[in-house]
Amino acid sequence: MAMSAHVKISNRLGMHARPAMILAETAQGFDSDITVRRTDQDDSVDAKSIMQLMMLAATEGTELEIKADGHDAEQAVQRLIELIKSGFDED
Repeated sequence: MAMSAHVKISNRLGMHARPAMILAETAQGFDSDITVRRTDQDDSVDAKSIMQLMMLAATEGTELEIKADGHDAEQAVQRLIELIKSGFDED
């Protein structure tokens, strides 16, 4: 099963090292293949890779597309959206 959704980075500092680590660790908890892409760019990165997530340079207000493919895709996308909307619990 495949699932995708869009979400905006809401925390003031964007997705720096700590949020990238939290997002990657959360994504690693799912079996699905999960990718993240800036909606203003074509290339997706592996959501389970801290370094690839940081290379997105996603600042506050950046819109991301999260895609997951696998048996737990829906839960994975929902959990990552909740995490991003919460501002990675930084605000």
